[in-house]
Amino acid sequence: DRDRLVVLRKAEKKLIGQGQAARELGITARQIRRLLRRLKKDGDKAVIHKLRGRPSNRKTDGKTREKIVRILSEEVYRDFGPTLASEYLADKHDTRICREALRQVMISAGLWRARGQKVDAVHQWRERRSCRGELIQWDTSTHDWLEGRGETIYLIHMIDDATSELTARFVRHDSTEENMRVLRFYLERHGRPVAFYTDKASLFQTAVKAPRYAEAARDRPELPPTQIGRALRELSIVWIAAHSPQAKGRVERSFQTAQDRLVKGLRVAGVTTLEDANRYLDEEFLPWWNQHLVVTPANPSDAHRTLDKTCDLNAILSAVETRQVTSDYTLRFQGKIYRIGRADVRPGLRGGHVRIEVRLDGSVHARFQERYLAIEECLPQPRQQPPVRVKPPVRHLPSKPSEAARQSISGISRSGGMPVWKAARINKTRG
Repeated sequence: DRDRLVVLRKAEKKLIGQGQAARELGITARQIRRLLRRLKKDGDKAVIHKLRGRPSNRKTDGKTREKIVRILSEEVYRDFGPTLASEYLADKHDTRICREALRQVMISAGLWRARGQKVDAVHQWRERRSCRGELIQWDTSTHDWLEGRGETIYLIHMIDDATSELTARFVRHDSTEENMRVLRFYLERHGRPVAFYTDKASLFQTAVKAPRYAEAARDRPELPPTQIGRALRELSIVWIAAHSPQAKGRVERSFQTAQDRLVKGLRVAGVTTLEDANRYLDEEFLPWWNQHLVVTPANPSDAHRTLDKTCDLNAILSAVETRQVTSDYTLRFQGKIYRIGRADVRPGLRGGHVRIEVRLDGSVHARFQERYLAIEECLPQPRQQPPVRVKPPVRHLPSKPSEAARQSISGISRSGGMPVWKAARINKTRG
C-alpha cells in the first residue's frame, strides 16, 4: 500500500503520467483516475480497498458451489467445458453463474484444467521502459576474465532497461549467497526497483524434476520459490522470467562489451585477484560505462522505492527454512540442536513452527510470530565408552605325537601271542 501511495503521489504531482502509473501498479488508467479522486477526498487511506476484510458481494456462496460441483461431477457432465456447463446449469438446474466464475469453481474442484494460450509472435522488438528503476535485467557471465592470471571469477550484471545504467560485481561462485550479496549491493545503492528480469536458472526458479516426456508444466503442482524468489517477494519486487537469451538482449549485449573492453583493461592493469578486479570495476570500468553508454529515459522520474523499516535486508537476504519446536523447547537444524532461551518461551511455541534465518555473515537466527528468539547450540553429550572385554587366554592344543610314540602306542594296544595263564602251566624242567 505504501508503494501504491508513492506512485499515486507522483501522478498527483504530475511527475509521471497516468498511463505510467497504471503500468507500475498493474491496473488500468481509468482505475488510476478513480484512485486520484479518492486521494483528494479521503487522503492516504484511498489506497486501502473498501472490501478489505469483507467477502465480495459477487462471491458464489458455499452451498451453490457444492451444488455445482455435485452436478458437474455426474457422469453425463464429465467432459463439459465452463461455457457449455454454465448454459446447462441455467437451463436444466436453474443455477446461473458466469462462465469465468464457473471456470474457477471447476478448476478448484479438479473438473477442468486450465490451458495456456498460444504465442503467435516471439522475439518482437520492444521499446525501453520509460523511467529508471522500472525494469532491471540481471544475469551472470562465466567468461575467463583474468585470462588465466588468477582464480576463476564470475561477473554479475544488473543493467537498467530504461537508461542502460550498469551495476556489476565480480564473485567467486555463481551461487545463491553471492547473488544475494550483489542484490544487497544494488538495493543499498539505488533502492527497490519495480521488477527484475532474469533467465530461468535454478537460482530464480525451482527446477521441476520430471522425465523428458512428462506432462505439461501446467499439470504439475506449484513448487515453492527459491531463496532469491522468496526474498524478492518479501521486498515487493516483481520477478519476470525470460524465455530465451534474445528476450534479455540488453544484458547479453552488455556482456559482449565487457568481454572486449573489460578484459583488456584488467590485462593492462595487471589484475590477478578478485579484490583488485572489483576495485578496477568500481574505479575505472563502471564510471566509463555510466558516463558514455547511459541514455536519457523518456520519463525523468525514478521508479526506485526506498528501503523502509519493513525491509530488513539482514533477515530477507538470508537462507530461510522452517523448523518445528519440540516439547523440550529445542529445534534441530543442519545436524545441530538449538535450545530456546527461557525468557522467550511463550504460549503456542511448543509444537509451533519457527523461521530459521542463516544470514550472509553465517549467523543463525530464529523468529516466531514476528519476534526473534534467543537460541544457543546444545553441546553434544559425550558418549559412554563400552567396557573393554578381556579376551580369555588362548588354550594351546597338544602337539601331534611323533612317529615313534605312535608306534609304541600301537604296540601296546596290539594283541600278544600266548596268554599268561598258558605260559604258567608249561613245564620248564628238563627231562
